[in-house]
Amino acid sequence: MIFFEFIGNKLFDILSSIDKFGKFIIFQFSLIPYFFSRPYRFKELIHQLDIIGIGTFGVILLTALFSGMVQAIQLYEGFKQFGTEDYIGFTIFISTVKELGPVFGALMLISRSISSMAAELGTMRVTEQIDALDTLSVNSKKYLIIPRVVATTISLPILVIAFDFFANLSAYIVAVYALDVNSVSYIEIIGQYAMFSDIYIGLIKATIFGYLVGSIGTYMGYFANGGAKGVGIATIKAVIYSAITIFMANYLLSAIFIII
Repeated sequence: MIFFEFIGNKLFDILSSIDKFGKFIIFQFSLIPYFFSRPYRFKELIHQLDIIGIGTFGVILLTALFSGMVQAIQLYEGFKQFGTEDYIGFTIFISTVKELGPVFGALMLISRSISSMAAELGTMRVTEQIDALDTLSVNSKKYLIIPRVVATTISLPILVIAFDFFANLSAYIVAVYALDVNSVSYIEIIGQYAMFSDIYIGLIKATIFGYLVGSIGTYMGYFANGGAKGVGIATIKAVIYSAITIFMANYLLSAIFIII
């Protein structure tokens, strides 16, 4: 009996997860008309861009600086053994713009803004502020969710551009001035082998990641329940699900870009 109870509980958990995922997908499809219908609420969008984009810039800056410096130090140790130190810059450039920039940028956005977003919407839900908006004939989905999702979709590519710039800049400074790598060769090899497609692949990833984390964060907060404890649970789920989704999406997108 204990064995069958264990199997039944696990099966129930799996079916429950599938049901929740299905509800999330259906909810996202239900939002599509709101992206194109009036009113567009540009004021709220600008407000969210300020909170999400500008508010995350400081974290992005610090993360980019130290990730670039660490890459320069670690790669130098390996490349020095083969006398290929001049290729450090190109390797860092490719890894940053295609992988580290979008992923690290998304993770910093999750920790700084998505968690706050889920907690804010969750608090509004449990204090019945969202119900009050619907009672006053204000579409809560369009007013609360759409500006936030659009803001994350716009903000993350811009933040990733900043991340790429500062990461490569800090890597260059450490490699040239601390590790004595030839600065001319460092720059020339990047210009010789790097392609514009490397940059736009990273920006495409960042745009998709921005939409995904914004959708997950708003969904978790919008449907929070159970008082203060429920808000905390919704915030935790928003952070965990967003981070896992980013890693999964990054793998799928990387595989797709290799194929095409």
